[in-house]
Formats: sequence, C-alpha cells, structure tokens
Amino acid sequence: MTSAPFLKKIFIFSIPLILTGLLQLAYNTADVVVVGRFAGSEALAAVGSTGSLINLLLNVFIGLSMGSGVMVARHIGSGDEERVHACTHTAMLMSLISGVFIGLIGFFLSGKILVLMGSPHDVLPLATLYLKIYFAGCPGSMVYNFGSAIVRATGDTKKPLFILASTGLVNVALNLILVVFFHMGVSGVAIGTITAQYLSAIMIVIHLTRLNNSCKLHFSKLRINKTELLKIVGIGLPAGVQNSLFSISNVIIQSTVNSFGSVAMAGIAAGSNYDSYVYTATNAIAQTSMTFTSQNMGARKHENVGKIYRYCITIASIIGVVMGAVGTFFSEFIVGFFSTDKAVVAIGAERLSLIMPFYVFCSLMDVAAGQLRGMGESFKPMIVSLLGGCGIRLFWIYAILPMNRTLMFLYWAYPISWVATFAVQFSLYFILRKRIFSSNA
Repeated sequence: MTSAPFLKKIFIFSIPLILTGLLQLAYNTADVVVVGRFAGSEALAAVGSTGSLINLLLNVFIGLSMGSGVMVARHIGSGDEERVHACTHTAMLMSLISGVFIGLIGFFLSGKILVLMGSPHDVLPLATLYLKIYFAGCPGSMVYNFGSAIVRATGDTKKPLFILASTGLVNVALNLILVVFFHMGVSGVAIGTITAQYLSAIMIVIHLTRLNNSCKLHFSKLRINKTELLKIVGIGLPAGVQNSLFSISNVIIQSTVNSFGSVAMAGIAAGSNYDSYVYTATNAIAQTSMTFTSQNMGARKHENVGKIYRYCITIASIIGVVMGAVGTFFSEFIVGFFSTDKAVVAIGAERLSLIMPFYVFCSLMDVAAGQLRGMGESFKPMIVSLLGGCGIRLFWIYAILPMNRTLMFLYWAYPISWVATFAVQFSLYFILRKRIFSSNA
C-alpha cells in the first residue's frame, strides 16, 4: 500500500470490500423482502424501522473496530511487528467485551426506546421482538467486525468477502425456511441474522489463528494493552460517537416518520434499503482511503497521501453519481421488490426520487472524513460531521419542518446536511494536512 501504482492497488483492495458490503446488504435486504412479501406490511414496518435504533446502539463500537484497523495498518506500515501483535490481541478482546455489553443494553432497553420513538401499537410488539433477538447476536457481530478490520489492514479484503458470502447464504436459507414454511415472521428473519453473525465470527477467528504474520491470534495472549487501547480509542471513539450522534438524528427522523403511520413506515423502510447499497459501495472507498493513508503515514511516505485521496474521491464520485441516477430513474421498480402495496411503493419511490440526485455528496463526505482519520485526525472531522450533519438535521426537524409538515419535506434534511458537511470536510483536509505532516515527519 506504500508504493505505486496506487490506482490499481486501490481497485484490488476496494472491489472485494465493496462486494463484501453489498453482499451483507443483500442478505439484510432478503430479510426485508421476505417479511414484506410473506408476513405483511406490519412486519415490514417492524423490521425496517429498527435500523436507526440498531445503528444508534452499535455505532460507537463499530467506530472502535475502525480504529483497530487504522492502528494495525499504521504499525504494519512502520514495520513494528510487536505493536501489530499487541494491537491485534487488544482489539479482539475488546470485540468480545463490547459485544456482550451492547447486546445486554439492546436486549433490555430496545423496547423502551421504541416506545419513546412513538412506534405505533400495531408495530411495537413485532419490532421489540425483532430487536431482542437481533441484539442477542451482538457478540458475534462485534467479533466479526473487529476481526475483519484487522484482516483488511493487512491488505486482504478477499477473506471477509468469502466469509460473508458463505454465511449470508445461510441467512437467506433460514429466512425462507423459518418465515415461508414455519410462518415465524420477524422472529424467523432475526434468528437467521444472528445465526449468520455467529458463523461469521467463528470463521474470522479461525482465519486469524491461521495467519503466518504478526496478526496471528493466540487465545492465550488475549489481553488489553493500555497503550494500544488508548490509540484505538483515540482514533475510533470520535468516529463511533460521530456515527452514533448521526443515528440520534436518524432516530428522531424515524420517530417523525412513525407519526405518519405504519404505511409510511413501510414505504420509507422499503425505499431506504437502496440508500444502503449506495452508501456501502462508496463507504468502502472511504475505508480504502483510510487504510492506504494510514499505512503510508506509518511508513512516513507523506507524498503518497494526496494521490490516494484524489483517486479515492474520484472513484467515490463516479459510484455515487451512477448509483444515484439508477435510484432516481428506477425508484418505483426498486421499491416494488419489497412490497406489492401500491401506497407503500408510492411513498418509497417518492423518497428515492428526492434524495438520490444528491447522494453523491454523502459519498464524498465519508471519503473526506476517512482520509483525515487515516492521517491520525479523528476529533475535528467528528465535530464537523456533528455540526453539519446531526445539527442541521435537528434544526430542520424542529425549526423548518413545522412550516410544511409533510413526509417528503422532512427528507430534505438529508441532502442539505450532506452538501454542507462535505464542503467543510473537504476544506478541512487542506487546512490540516500541513500540520499533520509536520508533526509526523
């Protein structure tokens, strides 16, 4: 990752990463399609409306997994095998502890939070059931996320792809068996999801124990290294807090959607699934930028950082524009996969047509933040994202939305926040790079 040709290496690294994310989403989409077509619109609303709450509770720890990947990549770049070893074992022990912790919180508090979100009475029992089962799978989810971040830091994005491809098939098969044949509804898709999560965790751990480099996992050496822990937290916690606070604004938006009833909830849930595909594809480029930049910072090859950023931001732009155009022009066709209810399809398609032309700015915003994190700067992009993303959305909901309280006017909060946040993040990169390079010289 520290020598040219960078464009070719970025493609080799990022394509499996994109496919991994898209496969994961495809299996999550299968959950929504199965319940939407075989368990009804209430089940679709229940499963689809829980995403913002799941992200709220998980994102701090997902951020820490990103911090783990950045630090492992940094140590690999500097050739410090002892630190790579310490960071790997610290991260994997953190993954298990954080998975159990967040699983318990989600299991016992998710129902109460759904009530505070104003979930309709016809959706609340199903949504609560889905979340309780889902959060029981958090230890597996966290172990996989931390483990795959470490594997990707070594330059291997193919193994996580293989793992998700195989365990995702198990997820889809269980969805169909439990929902279509055993009529288990939301509990069926939740059981399928957590089964796949634990299988993914087992497979990534087995892979780590078989590595022949300093990332090799030894169960007897699992312990927290204070120095590495602080570095992981320093990089990962601001990113996790940023994403969780973003999720707070999304939870508030979801609460507003809930007030429009279960049909609106189902339509928004169906339409927002396509957003996830665009975000995942371009976020993989942000992770690529972060990992490549981190290794080059560790190797003190600062002259490569600008090239990496230019390549990554160009690729993300192309992906965002193309996928945004598809979402705009084929909105009804896309939403029709999730539901045959005409009212549900109409709401979901209208939302897609509104935000997809602007989604490229969300893509660029993530690449800019990922670039800064790879350079070791995590706090300032967090503040910018909170003010530009979370702050603007909350201002829109409480100050602007009451002037025209409609479902589509609510969703203008997203493109406005994306454009503003990217503009500041992009500028911040040029402002900070000279100081960062000087301090790392």
